[in-house]
Amino acid sequence: MYKNASIKYSLDWTTIFYYVVLVLMGWVSIYGASYNFDQASIFDFSQRAGKQFLWILTAFAIGGILLLIDAKMYNIFAYFIYAGAVLLLIVTIFVAHDIKGSRSWLVLGPISFQPAELAKMATALALAKFMSSYNYKLKDWKDLLPLGLIIFVPFILIILQNETGTALVYIAFLLMLYREGMNGIILLLGSFAVVLFITIIKLSIVPIQVDRGTLGMVLAMGIILLIQFFYAFYYGRDRKEAFILLLGTLVIGVLSYVLNIWFYLNYNYVAIFTVLASCIYWMFIELFNRYKKYWFLILFSLGSVMFSFSSDYLFTKVLEDHQQVRIKVLLNMENAPLGAGYNVNQSKIAIGSGGFWGKGFLNGTQTKLKFVPEQDTDFIFCTVGEEHGFVGSTLVLFVYWLLLMRILRIAERQHDPFSRVYAYCVASIFFFHLMINIGMVLGIMPVIGIPLPFFSYGGSSLWGFTILLFTLLRLDAAGSERLK
Repeated sequence: MYKNASIKYSLDWTTIFYYVVLVLMGWVSIYGASYNFDQASIFDFSQRAGKQFLWILTAFAIGGILLLIDAKMYNIFAYFIYAGAVLLLIVTIFVAHDIKGSRSWLVLGPISFQPAELAKMATALALAKFMSSYNYKLKDWKDLLPLGLIIFVPFILIILQNETGTALVYIAFLLMLYREGMNGIILLLGSFAVVLFITIIKLSIVPIQVDRGTLGMVLAMGIILLIQFFYAFYYGRDRKEAFILLLGTLVIGVLSYVLNIWFYLNYNYVAIFTVLASCIYWMFIELFNRYKKYWFLILFSLGSVMFSFSSDYLFTKVLEDHQQVRIKVLLNMENAPLGAGYNVNQSKIAIGSGGFWGKGFLNGTQTKLKFVPEQDTDFIFCTVGEEHGFVGSTLVLFVYWLLLMRILRIAERQHDPFSRVYAYCVASIFFFHLMINIGMVLGIMPVIGIPLPFFSYGGSSLWGFTILLFTLLRLDAAGSERLK
């Protein structure tokens, strides 16, 4: 009795309040998105709103059970929970039915659920367990390898289920690693890789001359050389060497242009040769002056060249055709208003038609006439925009912001590294889902099919986010109990 009373007073009820508000707002939005004139009751269990109500009740029950579990159990059984989640993901690959090209759903009688949603919590617990081990410090690359393995195993298993969108959520764990001491250069390298990929793919269709190279590859190599220049100029403080690099690049560019009048030269290879020559240049500077500040720049440049070469292969050979089209539509390389771009176009029309105040609850024409596919799952935010306008959309985003800020506050007050790491994992996952889902509905992110927390229809999603959040609340309550 005393233990339950202490939990009651130690719980962060503000977070629970935000959770309940978002769940109820999501339920009403699902009702609005799936409204049927012939079956208008929100409690009609044959309709999606009625089914979601049952999911909400079960989610509340799961949350309550998680709060009653001894917080030490999460730490003790973290690896076992992770192993169980991995085993479940492996089983899913072989026994799940093919649903829209994905083999990620397990069916148990009337219930179907997606193990990938539950694996996020298991991965967060395993990371927290490992990083809270005695004397662990995130200082070197070797410290990152086991963490990378913990993240990579469920990531690749979900990819094998053909659930690329859900797998990409695991990138969010990098935000937690950065907060826990990971060198920021890794995030910068990741951002640079995205810039290179977009530059090469988007401008690969722009030839410099016929059969003489593409603007994408040349511009990508130019970006690498520009980074070399600024690195030497500001970080290395070798301004003379930096200007020699700049001069050498200009000379090679002019010579290739002149020689191209008489000889066939592919500008792609000229640009790559220039980067490789610059690496040799920095290598000689290292050897003769015995510096130890340009080896990273050399490795970075060579890695960037390799990545640039592989970008086209990754895009054309690894990604599925529908994924390629979605990226092309996002980058304005292809206009497919009735194809891959249909969802996004209709979503933007719905949100834009809502105006400032919205059309009113159940009065959205785009959603009522089913113009927007997946309007009660991945694209449910467009229902909010159409029915409640800019004001309603802003209110929803504001509540999400309050929840995120509260989770970060919980994370910062944890004295136990296990609870702190887990809390930042939860914050990172929520942030990634919000950024990608709302971004793709607005047409500024690729459509990768991930749900909006507490809003999108479905039990797996709601259960997954509830388990993530209420496990955190139990760990936080335990920490508060110890301080009393």
